[in-house]
Amino acid sequence: MTPIPGGPFRPLPDIIFADDFDRGLEGWTGLIGNYEHSLDSVLPGFRDLRPPMLSNATTWDTGTGGGALGTYSMKLATRARRQSLAVGIKRLTFSQACPIQVETLFTFKPEASELRLSLADVGAIGVILDLQDDRCRVMPHLRYRNAVDGQLAGHWQFKHRAPSFRNIGDSGETVSHFHLGPDSWDDVPNGQQQLCYNEIATKQNWHYLRVGFDLASMSFTALQCNDRHFDVAGLQPMTMPAMPNLWCMLNLVLFAEASADRRAFLYVDSVVMSADFGAVQRRDDP
Repeated sequence: MTPIPGGPFRPLPDIIFADDFDRGLEGWTGLIGNYEHSLDSVLPGFRDLRPPMLSNATTWDTGTGGGALGTYSMKLATRARRQSLAVGIKRLTFSQACPIQVETLFTFKPEASELRLSLADVGAIGVILDLQDDRCRVMPHLRYRNAVDGQLAGHWQFKHRAPSFRNIGDSGETVSHFHLGPDSWDDVPNGQQQLCYNEIATKQNWHYLRVGFDLASMSFTALQCNDRHFDVAGLQPMTMPAMPNLWCMLNLVLFAEASADRRAFLYVDSVVMSADFGAVQRRDDP
């Protein structure tokens, strides 16, 4: 598999996947909470997460815009309710504990249900990794906090405090924790950033995002959005004890959150996850 051509992607030497949503959802699916015996056992926070869909970005005034590099993008659309979340997840495993990198082209905006931009109706968009080695489960969380209570914020944030696990059902075999809530987010140092927004809700400009992480040290290595490179030295991932059935887990999560009773849309044109498998050998060489 080769990197998606024509975009700004600069992957590491080894491509894990290169998802072009012109070919379909490419394994991306909705995130649901753990359950046992009954769906009523799902934790409340997971019960209404909206799943991904394909979109050609058709709007009522300008017609079909398509993606940044093709016809379709993956669209995450919240409900028209404050703090509603739409979440897409791709579930993989890793073969080597080495540096990895996620790159994507994305854009976001409120639903064009009013004749004004109302950009502050989009609360946040974000990316999460869900990882596990033989020591611990690690969940790096990053989000762009776009708006709070109708006021633009424009700040990158991370979350490292893990919520408590709860037993699901009565067998003792299933647990769950809702980690996508609005609490416990911390600001990335010097993480303020203004993104390009166009004047009306049916216009959109695509942005480049790059996140780097090392599976050996379980630490951030990079955060870049457009022309801004952020210092990740002080960013901590959410960490918890290893779980009995999640060995070598490598999950990628993207999400959108509404900040008003109006749907918020995140469009993802394409996603490239790459790795540096040679780093393992270089690290082991004397």
